[in-house]
Amino acid sequence: MKSIKAAAVQAAPVFMDLEASIDKAGKLIEEAAAAGAALVAFPETWLPGFPWFIYLGTPAYALGFFARYHDNSLAVDSPQMRRLQAIVRKAGVTVVMGFSERDHGSRYMAQAIIGPDGELLLTRRKLKPTHIERTVFGEGDGSDLVVVDAPFGRLGALNCWEHVQPLVKMAMYAQHEEVHVASWPSLSIYRDIAYALGPEVNNGASMIYAVEGGSFVLAPCAVISQEMFDMLADTPEKANLLNPRTGKPGGGFTAIYGPDGRELCARLAEDEEGILYADLDRDMVTLAKAVTDPVGHYGRGDALRLVINRSKREPVQEVCFSPGVPEKQADPVIDEAAE
Repeated sequence: MKSIKAAAVQAAPVFMDLEASIDKAGKLIEEAAAAGAALVAFPETWLPGFPWFIYLGTPAYALGFFARYHDNSLAVDSPQMRRLQAIVRKAGVTVVMGFSERDHGSRYMAQAIIGPDGELLLTRRKLKPTHIERTVFGEGDGSDLVVVDAPFGRLGALNCWEHVQPLVKMAMYAQHEEVHVASWPSLSIYRDIAYALGPEVNNGASMIYAVEGGSFVLAPCAVISQEMFDMLADTPEKANLLNPRTGKPGGGFTAIYGPDGRELCARLAEDEEGILYADLDRDMVTLAKAVTDPVGHYGRGDALRLVINRSKREPVQEVCFSPGVPEKQADPVIDEAAE
């Protein structure tokens, strides 16, 4: 690993407007690059925003937003993704972007890692959307639980409550991660009503990930803007659900943690947009792993082991039967799967 300056974004997207949100992302990336950052991290599903409408009313209420949300989700092979890659290439930084991935009729809670040359190093999907998120998003698979070689070191990313799934975390630790992006949505929804959804627990999950994995953790967290409030909170009851503490915009609790668990920069106010910066000193990773390397000297693979299925999930398998050959003999794919 090389020592670098890193940036974690705390901002609202232009909600459910993909093109305008990419424009805003470009300005934030340019600002971070001008400040000397080599890595810029964005919150979960920042393009085109987290679908908060699923938390605020009946399924019928949420369906009123569905078509627009789908249309403004980002397809991997699309002009919009290529435009984002061009923005990153011009800035010359590495970017981890959270986005709602549109894949034909389905959506996935995805992250893209884009290198400073604009190359798409990885796209991945949240392995298991949490609770009501499953009404909007499909599941990922184990094929993209991958840590990549960024220009400065081993870089990985997970979304939200993947950070409270022990086996998912171990899959990442096992790849000798040095810098990790823990992408979160806004942390104000149902605050104190459902305490586990709030910043106390979720910032804690990012901190523990840093300590367990011996890595730096950037934890970008989005803001629910006034524009989003006006669109979604059309009653006092909905405003209270979006942010029970204040009934106002907010929810931003971005943080950056060192591999010993300490916070490396001051936080912004929860309704304030901006970029947090921290210097990532490679020696901190070396020292942390010297004490607790979970897949090296501090692991016990003889007693406890994780099995990862790296097969990419395919919904359809095509099997051709040869004329004159009994079906049982001409079905190697099904036979192999059964074994």
